[in-house]
Formats: sequence, structure tokens, C-alpha cells
Amino acid sequence: MDLNFYRELTKIVPAERVKLDEPLKNHTTIRLGGPAEYYVTPESPEQLRQILFLTTAQEVDCYILGNGSNVIFSDKGYKGVVVKMGPPQDLISILDGEEEGMGVIRVGAGASLARVAMQAAEAGLTGMEFAAGIPGTVGGALLMNAGAYGGEMKDVVKDVLVINSMGRYENYTCKQLRYGYRYSILQEDTNVIVGATLVLRRGDKEEILAKITDLNNRRREKQPLEYPSAGSTFKRPEGYFAGKLIEDAGLKGYRVGDMMISEKHAGFMINVGEGTTHDAVQLIMDVQDRVEEKFGVFLEPEVRIVGYHDVVELKRE
Repeated sequence: MDLNFYRELTKIVPAERVKLDEPLKNHTTIRLGGPAEYYVTPESPEQLRQILFLTTAQEVDCYILGNGSNVIFSDKGYKGVVVKMGPPQDLISILDGEEEGMGVIRVGAGASLARVAMQAAEAGLTGMEFAAGIPGTVGGALLMNAGAYGGEMKDVVKDVLVINSMGRYENYTCKQLRYGYRYSILQEDTNVIVGATLVLRRGDKEEILAKITDLNNRRREKQPLEYPSAGSTFKRPEGYFAGKLIEDAGLKGYRVGDMMISEKHAGFMINVGEGTTHDAVQLIMDVQDRVEEKFGVFLEPEVRIVGYHDVVELKRE
């Protein structure tokens, strides 16, 4: 720990909101990751802005963490500051839209995506049903254009508020975000998402809730929700489905240590005990090699692996 940096950090947020050497496996859905040098839970967007300004000025690495889905940290942990986005940066406000038959949701980046979907449904707004079972926050979903069952964030986003590298607030329109499959322009810069405005259509509340129930039942039937995972391990390659390729390669149940390809759905890597990131990375590379050898298709990870790039390159340039 750098004592001078710690002192500056605790001038921004109370000391009780700064944890030292906090195990990141306690904050990721796949239950992997060593300690964060500094684990901080700011109380406001302004505190977040000041943290970003401090880490930039002192050249300290900083990672913004939502619900901990879709991310794996190194077994060695994270040298720098991990900022947890949560209360009170999880506010949700539902307003009337400017156009008849529309509604607007203003939401903080730390809000649960599933909670936003449910509150929208309760307000009779349709368009977020796909998100009701995605275990992440709004910030992460906006960053990667999260989607499922035919819906994506790009379908409902009006604009996104960020803090830029200069510590200033800036708005991006949906068009400016250049959304694609699991992609936004925000992945290419250091801007940090603070919140967003979503626009949805008005619909029948009971029909919306019934659709959410149906989609969640389908998830429970098909996905290994009973085990820790990071969600879909690989992106969908053009013209294929990653899970089907992995299954056809005979890799259902394939295991490295306590990390395993789910026997229920081959698109998921699960932690069946005391898994490690080292084993997870090895499993991912083994799957990539087997699928490419058998089908000539390279599987690009959808899960973000943080702090491991010095050991192995998992994505082709």
C-alpha cells in the first residue's frame, strides 16, 4: 500500500468505504480473483469523478466493477483501485415520454439490470424484458451492449452519461456509441459510465410480466444457474453458436481443476468448487484450440479477463 495515495483516497471517500486487499472472488459471479489493492465504494458520482481524477494524476490503475458478472480477475488480484458501482448510484426514475405511448427511464450505472427490467414492467413499459435475467448492472450492460432472446441495450438507449478522461461529464447519443454485437465505442476509451436515459414503449403490464416469467423459466431450464459462472464464456461467431460448436467438439463436461464446461449448456464455464483463474484461462484456451482444430472457427472470449494479459493473449488482433 502506498500510504500517501491512501491518504489522498480517504480525503475523497470515508476510510470505511476503502478496503485494502479485498478478495475479488467475493465480488464476481464466477467466484474467481485475488485481492484488490484498494476496493472502493463511492457514495456519489462526484466522489467517483474525484477518484478517477486522482488515479489518473498519480498513474494508478483503476477498474470499474458492477455486479461482477462477465469478468474474471487474476489469481494475483488487481494492483490499483477497484471501484464498486452500487448504492446510491443505482437510482431508477420512470417518467412520461415526450411522445405518446412512450416512457422514459433515467437510471444510474450501478443499478441492477434485472431490477430495471422489473420496474419497467410494473410501470407497463415494454422493451426491457430480455434483460430481466441478466445478472449485471446497467453500466456493464451499456458498455458491452448486453442482450438476450432477441433484445439488446441498443434497442432502448437514448443517451449515456460518462465521466471522461479529463474528469468532465459528457453525453453520448445512442448513435455515437456505435453499438454492435457485444460492442460499444466506450470499450475503446477510458470514459466511465455514470448513467443513462432509456426509452421504452407502453404496453400491457400483465403481458410484459408474463413474457419475463417465460424467459426466466427458459433460462433456468437451459442455463447452469445453480453454479457460479461469468455468463456466456465466448462471443457468438458469425454464422455459428459457440455453445453448439463446443458441444459438437465433445467438450461438455471438460474440466481443468474445478473449472468446467457445463454439461447443461456448453456455452458456460462454471466453477464447481475451488476454481482458479489459472485453470479458467487454461480451459478457455483448450476449448479455443479444440474448436478451431475441428471446425476452423476461433472463439473469442466474451468474458473479460483482467490482469492476465501479461501471461497469455486470449484474443487475436
